[in-house]
Amino acid sequence: MARPAALHVVTREPIEEGPGTGRRIVLVHGSMDRASSFSRLTSRLRDFTVVTYDRRGYAGSAALGPAESFEDQVADLVSVLDGSPAIAFGHSFGGNVVLAAAAAHPELVPVAVVWEAPQPWVDWWPRASASASVGLAEVEPEEQAEWFMRRVVGERVWDRLPESTRRQRRAEGPALQAEISSLVSRPVFEAEDVKVPVLVGRGGQSRPHHRRCSRELVASLARAELVEIPDAGHGAHLTHPSELAAIIRRAPDLL
Repeated sequence: MARPAALHVVTREPIEEGPGTGRRIVLVHGSMDRASSFSRLTSRLRDFTVVTYDRRGYAGSAALGPAESFEDQVADLVSVLDGSPAIAFGHSFGGNVVLAAAAAHPELVPVAVVWEAPQPWVDWWPRASASASVGLAEVEPEEQAEWFMRRVVGERVWDRLPESTRRQRRAEGPALQAEISSLVSRPVFEAEDVKVPVLVGRGGQSRPHHRRCSRELVASLARAELVEIPDAGHGAHLTHPSELAAIIRRAPDLL
């Protein structure tokens, strides 16, 4: 009998001594992304134990299919933590997963770092944003995935991707659709329940709604600080990994 599909999890042990020695960090990717996109960031955290995983419905965890609820996303992160506390970093949608896990399990997530976690449930959030996509609710998941990717990476980059890559990304449409639905229907965490310290990052070149959301998130949390990479946009882990690693390295000092 075949074993049931499981999350694809990768643990990279420290490869040099440094201030992060003895520290463990779990990196949680955003929508239409995968753990491998953190490779540049991971290479700047050589003294940390770094845990990455493909969230369900993506890349190595595609066989699991999309999450049935946002709570499944939190449960997956808790399972990856496996009872051992760690710094948790979440990019975009992954930031919401980290904040919800920190609210429910502060003993496992004693400090969090999030980068531009979207909150499309607020009334001012632009309906045409990639994380809301309300106008695409009736299209096929594959079309929605392609629309999302074209908006995020740009038309030229999408058109230059190998057909096999574009086919894989389109196949991840159901996971994207489930995630968008989970965010637009209700808040996925209550700010007052997040008691742990949080570094909230944003890019100086990011879209206005991401910048505003990050600022308002800081104002709503009990123990939060806004940090910015002036030249970065939403994908700071790809374009500015050194600067983002420097922010993450500050997290243990907040404990």
